[in-house]
This record gives sequence, structure tokens and C-alpha cells, in this order.
Amino acid sequence: MTTHHTGTIAVFGATGQQGGAVVDALLTRGARVRALVRTPDSDRARALAARGVDLSTIDVDDPASLATALKAVDAFYFMTPESHSPGETENEIRLGATLIDAAVAARVPNVVFNSVSGAEHDSGVAHFASKGRIEDLLRRSGLRATMVRPVVFMDNFAKLPLTVRDGELVLKMPVPDGVGLKLVAVKDIGLVAAAILLGTAVVPGGAVEVIGDELTGSQIAAVFGAHTGLPARYEALPLSVLGGDLEEEAMFRWFAKGSAYPSDLAAVRAIEPTTWDLAEWIRATAWTVPADEVRS
Repeated sequence: MTTHHTGTIAVFGATGQQGGAVVDALLTRGARVRALVRTPDSDRARALAARGVDLSTIDVDDPASLATALKAVDAFYFMTPESHSPGETENEIRLGATLIDAAVAARVPNVVFNSVSGAEHDSGVAHFASKGRIEDLLRRSGLRATMVRPVVFMDNFAKLPLTVRDGELVLKMPVPDGVGLKLVAVKDIGLVAAAILLGTAVVPGGAVEVIGDELTGSQIAAVFGAHTGLPARYEALPLSVLGGDLEEEAMFRWFAKGSAYPSDLAAVRAIEPTTWDLAEWIRATAWTVPADEVRS
């Protein structure tokens, strides 16, 4: 994809997983990127600078530093950290409000907020609801803004143990089988956000659920099985495996309801045609079963 964008794009969260994917996508398209960082001498910040990213040191409690960082930018991407306790939630919302106020003061013409799928619903998940409150603040700000709402990361499967028992691949998750689990590759979150930031894509309604695939537990197991050449099966686990973490339990209950809210994969592919499905993610990442997960 080419772009006619000639300005600078500011990124808050550039040293993180999703923000890093946005930076990758922007640099690939030749954009000028300004990363808003609190610790410019960190290893991750230095790595960005080595790739040609301009570092702008900010203090979120200092409006002047934010005004400087957002001066004359053509677009601004930001995300807020996931919060699980009431105190963290209020801090997250306060951070979102601060960044929105700074964008208003700087008259940023195009803003993208990295939210989460479910933020627009009464999900019962606190760290989804906090993103929803920031979305509300952004809508009321008067800024031209787009919400990108990622679903579950395919990249989590790199850490989720799939075991091989007696020659059979076994996947276990606390999600009922028969329920479609929405999945996306993190790199595609970056590509979708970058297209909006660069102005090569416009999102009707100002929000898009970023999804690459939707599969039941058995279908996910079958895709991994096809890649390994092994028979595969899925085991749905009870929520009790989450160790009493109420927020995690609420999130997995929400996942179990996900099929009630249809996804529009065509809308995502209209923005980024190369969006991966799960099989493509497995091939591209050269996923293999960890040696210590093969058991007789």
C-alpha cells in the first residue's frame, strides 16, 4: 500500500505491543513517526530512535510537554494501559482524558484510539468499560476520531500451551465449544490503525472491530492440527481454572457471548486486505509445539 501522507504522526504507546505494531506499519509506509515517551533512554525507546523514529519526551502531568509533542502533527494514535482495579481504572480514564485534552489544544486533525472489542457494549468487564468511557470522552471532544477495537490476539497462542498426548494435539481454554472466538494478529491492528492515520481508509461510523478470524474451540484445534499434521481435539475448561480472578472470569463470560454480536470481517479487509486468518498467522510465525509440551 502506498500513501500520499507527508506529515508527522504522533504515537503514544509506541514501546508496547500494539503501539509497536502501529509504528512498524507506519514506518513500512514511509511515514514520519514521533513517539511520545516517558523514558527516552529505555531500551525500547532507543530501539525506536535507531529506526528513525523521533522521540518526544513527555510527562502526562505536564500539559506543556504534551503540547510540544503534538505540535503540528497530522495524526495522533494513542492507547491506554489495561486496568483491573478501581484505582487503575480511574487512572486509565484520567490518562485518556489528558491525552484527549492535549489533542484538542493542539488541534490534531485526525485521532485514532486503540480501544477494545466490547467497549461499546455492557460487557460486565471493567477493563472494557474503562475503554468505553474514554471513547465517550473522545466523541464529546469534537475531534475527528476513530476507534479501533481489537479482539483476542492470535499472538497469545505463542504462549498458550497446546499439548500433544499420545500423538494427539490438545487445546484447552475456558470457552464453551461451539462459540466463535474472535481473533486477530497484532500486526493487523497496526496495519488497520496505520491506514486510518494515513488517511488511506475512512471508517463509517467512526469505529471498527479489528478481527481476522472467528472460530470455535474445535475449529481452532483443527487449524493447529492441520499445521502439525496431527489429529486434534478441544477441551472446554471451567472458569474455575482462572483461580478466582473475577475480572478474568467476566472477560471469558463475555467471550462466550461474542457470537451474539456479529463481526464484519469484510469491513476490516476493505481497510487492510492482507489481514491474516489463524492459519496464515500460524504459517507466518512458524508456530511449533514446544518440545516440553509433547507427552506420552
